[in-house]
Amino acid sequence: MGIVNLSLANSNVKKTMAATMAEALLKVRKEMIRESMLGFEGEEHRLEYVLKINGVQYINDSKASNINTTYYALDSVSTPVIWIVGGVDKGNDYEQLLPFVNEKVKAIICLGENNARIIQTFSNVIDLIVETKGAEEAVKVAYKIAEKGDSVLLSPACASYDLFESFEDKGRQFKNAVRKL
Repeated sequence: MGIVNLSLANSNVKKTMAATMAEALLKVRKEMIRESMLGFEGEEHRLEYVLKINGVQYINDSKASNINTTYYALDSVSTPVIWIVGGVDKGNDYEQLLPFVNEKVKAIICLGENNARIIQTFSNVIDLIVETKGAEEAVKVAYKIAEKGDSVLLSPACASYDLFESFEDKGRQFKNAVRKL
């Protein structure tokens, strides 16, 4: 498990602590809790590790369809980020993400039909912003930009209905594109 994995694994620490507290309160045997936690694989489309290619980790967080969940995703990744963002903007206040973008994001790949607000918010902070019209194109652009030790994070902060049927469709297309690299 690499540095990114350990950082993202911390996202489950709170859940583990809650389970431990419940175990203590309900007097559940520790062996039962331990067995259930060992089998836990995480939720599909939520900080889901897809592949590591040439030292670059690809992470599917397509379920992050609002600013709060994307904030959490960016906070969870400890390596430089190529951030794939965009879709149907729901009046998002992207400025809430500026601290993480300043600190961690080295490039933004817009994946949506209307990226004006994303570009407007981050163009003074990020030198490289690329607009794409599909998951395969976004992944190919990210592959060209990313360097060993980076993470490519699909965390849209928007709804997926402009180019995709759902966040699940967006996540599956992202994962398929990564596997084709």
